[in-house]
Parts: sequence; structure tokens; C-alpha cells
Amino acid sequence: MEVNIEHLNTSEQIAIWREAFIKHNMNRSDDYYDNCLQENMNSERVTLLVIVAGKLAGCAHLKYNSDYPYFNENGIPEINDLNVFPEYRRQGIANKLMDEFEDMVSKTYKYIGIGVGMYKDYGAAQRIYCRRGYIPDGNGIIYNNQFVVPGSMVCVDDDLNLYFTKELTRERL
Repeated sequence: MEVNIEHLNTSEQIAIWREAFIKHNMNRSDDYYDNCLQENMNSERVTLLVIVAGKLAGCAHLKYNSDYPYFNENGIPEINDLNVFPEYRRQGIANKLMDEFEDMVSKTYKYIGIGVGMYKDYGAAQRIYCRRGYIPDGNGIIYNNQFVVPGSMVCVDDDLNLYFTKELTRERL
């Protein structure tokens, strides 16, 4: 299987990405795609697209200024919105994306972070992150980028996350 990783930098790539997300019922606004392209052009974000046999298999972002307060305040770049389409899962694509981001980040930063949803649909991702050496950052669960206070009620949806960090070893640096 030939896997190619491309950096997002054209409107043609956005059209392919948008079409693949629609096909997989992953709806995003047009502004989302435009914002991602603009942030890539401004070096605020790196968006990687994984192409397998000429088709988009998945994508992910690296955000240098995370929306998650702890990462933002501590200068920890965040792997964000990592998606591998169902027909391409269990083929190492998520690991290839994470390898690429870890290599990029290790040149300048000591840590990298990632968040993951808290319900069963995210189980495979939770396991991958732990196997790769990511550990919870110690801040508990977060809802919509706000720390959850004991005794409060939150909705279990895509905005309920646990964040992890990984120390990038000297060998990588």
C-alpha cells in the first residue's frame, strides 16, 4: 500500500477533503476549511492529508497555539482532529500522521499534546495514544475547552475530552 502525506496548501486539496468529509458524514462549515488553509499559509497550523491509491484516507492538524488553555499557556503544540476514514483504519495511518507531527515538533519543542473524546467511539484512539507513550496531562476532563468542576454536569459528546502529553526524547531532538 502506497501512502503519501501531503501538506494542505491549495483550494483543490480543500475540495477533495470537503468531499471526503461529506461522504463520511463529517460535516464542517466552509469557513472551517478556509480557516485551516489560511492558518497553514500563516504557519499557525500544519494540516496533513493522507493519500492512499489516489484517495484521501485521513487527515490531521498540528496547532501551534492550541484552543485548550493548558497547552496554550505552556507552549505545547497540539495534534488536533485526527481522522482516518473507516475503510483505511488498522493500517497504520494514524501512527504515520503522529510520527510526522512528532518529528516536526521535536525540532523545536520538548512536548507535544493531543486530546481525545471520552466515549466508546474514541476507544481505538485512546489505546493508540497510550501505546505511543502519551499520558494524561493531569488536568482531568475538559468540556468545550473548559475545565470540568467536580459536581458539575456535562454532556458526553465530542466536546468532552481528556488531554495527553508526550515528552519527546533527546533521541528525537
